[in-house]
Amino acid sequence: MAVQALIPFLVAMMLLTGVCNTLLTKFQDLQCVRHCDDPDPSKHAHFEQPVIQTAQMFIGEMGCWLVVGGVWLFNRYYTKTNGNSEAAYAPISDASTAVDTPEPEVNDNNQAGDEEEGNGMDGGAPTKVEDEGRLPLTGWRTMLLALPATCDIAGTTLMNVGLLFVAASIYQMTRGALVLFVGLFSVVFLKRKLGWYKWFALFVVVLGVALVGLAGIVEGDGKVPDISDGKSDGHALMIMGKNIELKHVASTLVKRAGEVATDSAVLNTLIGIMMIAGGQVFTATQFVAEESIMEKYALQPLKVVGWEGIFGFLVTVIGMIILHFAVGRTEKGRYGYFDANEGLREVGENRTIVMTSILIMISIGGFNAFGLAITRNISATARSVIDTCRTLFIWIVSLGLGWESFKWLQLLGFAVLVYGTFLFNDLIRPPLQKYWSRPAKSTTEALLPEAPPPEHT
Repeated sequence: MAVQALIPFLVAMMLLTGVCNTLLTKFQDLQCVRHCDDPDPSKHAHFEQPVIQTAQMFIGEMGCWLVVGGVWLFNRYYTKTNGNSEAAYAPISDASTAVDTPEPEVNDNNQAGDEEEGNGMDGGAPTKVEDEGRLPLTGWRTMLLALPATCDIAGTTLMNVGLLFVAASIYQMTRGALVLFVGLFSVVFLKRKLGWYKWFALFVVVLGVALVGLAGIVEGDGKVPDISDGKSDGHALMIMGKNIELKHVASTLVKRAGEVATDSAVLNTLIGIMMIAGGQVFTATQFVAEESIMEKYALQPLKVVGWEGIFGFLVTVIGMIILHFAVGRTEKGRYGYFDANEGLREVGENRTIVMTSILIMISIGGFNAFGLAITRNISATARSVIDTCRTLFIWIVSLGLGWESFKWLQLLGFAVLVYGTFLFNDLIRPPLQKYWSRPAKSTTEALLPEAPPPEHT
């Protein structure tokens, strides 16, 4: 009963921390850091430091060790107080949820479910591994997690750059392309087999992301830019029963297409979407690397996140120093993404950025902790559904804050994206399934649309 009572709380907190993470990151991007007193808003310089934001994410991941340590202290204190080792902190999950389950679930990192005694949030001492002979991931073996952490750095930084150019909802929806790359990489590197409807689902996901991207390049009122050139030479397009000069319309379309292609706002949106989609390639590589490691070694998921936070932060800091001296100190690199001095100055002198940085760290740590608890006590597919709801909430809040305008095309793209994701994760029946024999139970593990830390993870 205690488990059932906690589930609504876990779901609500995962939604809250996930929504806050993305919105706070976008809010941080909108903060003015230079020329803020200039009456011309176009001359205001905003906070554009994706590398520092990546470091913030890893600090938040390292915060998972606070949860592990807190649970360990609670176990030790509770045991000493009661004088009975059996009275130690009971895992959230019961015997029917995880520990003795024959088929391991997949968490947000596509890792096999933790098979140690306790649950994903249990920070107690290591216990006996009870799954198919996996070795404990301890000692030098923890260095293996540096590889997925490095992929996380590349993916998160690219997505942070992309978020500078697009609205928060488009950013979050474009991240839905992750399921495509994870599916492809699982076939190529993990030798998985996907049924035909899984491939169809991946095609639907691509279509949904394309529609969302197209919605991002339309005008603010949700309409495609007017193709009219403003001239009235007798060849204009007439609607009410008048002749249509197709040749003129075609030439006008070509002309306007060139104008749209050179429009800076459209180019920025395209660059942002490409950056975010490119980040999904690295995130998918991270997922595959993690799963490959966790097939051989066993470690509690929360500790996996904590170790990746440590490795990721160290590599990010080293990279920041190298890139600052190589690029940031140059004339062209000044005030750019790799100017560490300017970035740290902007953080230190702007109280709003400091507060949002702290909140982002807390939200990413909480998102991982609550997400892993949901994966452990409900299922990986349940976490997938909740994360989809997070995207919807981010869109609604962005509309309410006036950061973007409503677009029907974006709504259509989101609906197609959700359908493809749910179909891939076996949450809905494949089309025309009743017209063929019932297929054998799929051995393909559900692949989630998002990874934990990139969660602005």
